[in-house]
Amino acid sequence: MAARRDPNAPPEVFQRAVSELRAAHLRPEIICEEVPAPKRVAPFSAAVSADVVVDDVELATGRLVLLHDPDGHEAWQGTFRCVAFVRAEIEAEMVTDPLLGAVGWSWLTEALDAEEALYTALSGTVTRVASESFGGMADEPARAEIELRASWTPLDEAIGRHTQAWGLLLCTAAGLPPVAAGVAALPGRRVRSR
Repeated sequence: MAARRDPNAPPEVFQRAVSELRAAHLRPEIICEEVPAPKRVAPFSAAVSADVVVDDVELATGRLVLLHDPDGHEAWQGTFRCVAFVRAEIEAEMVTDPLLGAVGWSWLTEALDAEEALYTALSGTVTRVASESFGGMADEPARAEIELRASWTPLDEAIGRHTQAWGLLLCTAAGLPPVAAGVAALPGRRVRSR
């Protein structure tokens, strides 16, 4: 007798994609964990959150959401969608640089290309944030941050490459030097399930 398949179980293609998301090789400075994913955007979703930490200092934070609609989505131009968020502190004088947005966006496209993550329908924003404190908080130093929000449609099922590109984007935004070609970073922590 054949085993019955649970009709509520995610499709195998999504289960494989989530396995790749969890198994992606990230730099050791990235502390990553699985977090609850949005439920109403697509029939199936998974998400991870990460912080780039060096010497107990958080340099960047981010989130990657993987969406799947087996029927496809016209705006996505496919059945999967990656939605990424990255935020990092930057030097205060950088916030006024007119090229900051274009440079931040190039970090994403270069990361996707470096990981050979095939994609289409790339869209998003780069936001610069400058904060000054007043009153009871006047002693706080001024802060500047860059935030990148983006989404794209993978053209293959190699979701691990897309996850690794997001990890590379996180490290670039954090100001970490790239790992030299031919040199492998020691494996980072695996994605922890909640």
